This record gives sequence, C-alpha cells and structure tokens, in this order.
Amino acid sequence: QVQLVESGGGLAQAGGSLRLSCAVSGSTSSVYNMGWFRQAPGKERDFVGCTVWSDGRTYYADSVKGRFTVSFDNAQNTAYLELNNLKPEDTAVYYCAAARRLWSDYWRAGRYDYWGQGTQVSVSS
Repeated sequence: QVQLVESGGGLAQAGGSLRLSCAVSGSTSSVYNMGWFRQAPGKERDFVGCTVWSDGRTYYADSVKGRFTVSFDNAQNTAYLELNNLKPEDTAVYYCAAARRLWSDYWRAGRYDYWGQGTQVSVSS
C-alpha cells in the first residue's frame, strides 16, 4: 500500500553532514507522520525524529536535537533527514517510517505502519 525507499547514506567525518532521502510511493494520502529511526549493531532501534506532513510539526530525540532536521516535500513525495555536526556515536543504520496517524507516543517504533529498507551511516573520528 505504501512503499518507502531510502538513499543518501555513506561515510562522513566527525563534524560533517549527510542528507538522507526517503521516497514515498503507493497510497501516499494515507501517510500522516514520517518518522526516522536508527539502529547500531547489537543495539535496539531508537527514535531520531519525525514530521507531520500536513502542518510541518517536528519532533526530535534529545540526542540529535539541534543537529538533525526532518522535513517532507509533498511535491516530490520525499522525506528528508539532514544530519549535521555528526559524531561517531551517530553511526547506525537509519530507517524511515510512515504512520497513518500521529500518536502521542510517536517515539515508539510500533506506532509506524510502513518501513524503508534502511541506509548505513558511518561516522569516523
């Protein structure tokens, strides 16, 4: 019903920047909230940030607030995650996700209905 395809991951130096993209296709009208999560090897999948496409509201994890920016381009049906001032601890596989509504506990992965395939971000010191 909804397909998410991610791109833009790669290797960056500490202090550098990357921009991840998530192309949305299928029943795009059913997507209300676009989220981003990340998972390091041996670790649980953690919330990064999300954006409500209808009004542009954004929410962030404390660990990335002020460094990362989430956005959604309705014309291109693409979600973006800007990663700035990268740190080695940001190294992880990053996933975009789509939800059919905005839950009060938007940081829980179980609240999202569709997931991208993930893209690797590696940050060297």
